[in-house]
Amino acid sequence: MISIRRATPDDAAIVHGLIRGLAEHQDQGWGVTVAADDLKRLLARPEVGYLIAERDGRAIGYVSWLQRISFWSGQDYLHLDDLYVTDAERGHGVGEQLMRAIAEVADGKVIRWEVAEANAGAQRFYQRLGATLVSKKLGRWQPR
Repeated sequence: MISIRRATPDDAAIVHGLIRGLAEHQDQGWGVTVAADDLKRLLARPEVGYLIAERDGRAIGYVSWLQRISFWSGQDYLHLDDLYVTDAERGHGVGEQLMRAIAEVADGKVIRWEVAEANAGAQRFYQRLGATLVSKKLGRWQPR
């Protein structure tokens, strides 16, 4: 049986391990520079949301988001940051359960996210849920 629960600052080490798992799955382990202590602080922030999926008390996936506002609509929305399910648990409905759980949290608000153009499997998953995928280019700038 899979259970889904909201992460607390006390879950920082578990969250760190899940984030590393996603990064390594995407061959981007080098990109994780956040420490568990930093995550403890982030998980306490009111605009940050994080749900952990567990099987028999073992973390097997997560969905994370930030609460945002759209100046175009004037409405709040959830920006899905990551959705991750461990390799051994893929194909068993965990991702869909996490998406349904974030939908409950959203309580009717729009949920937005990005998905890599090369990640065809994720695109198919989101479309099976009924999501509309819109092409955009993602900009990144780190002024010094």
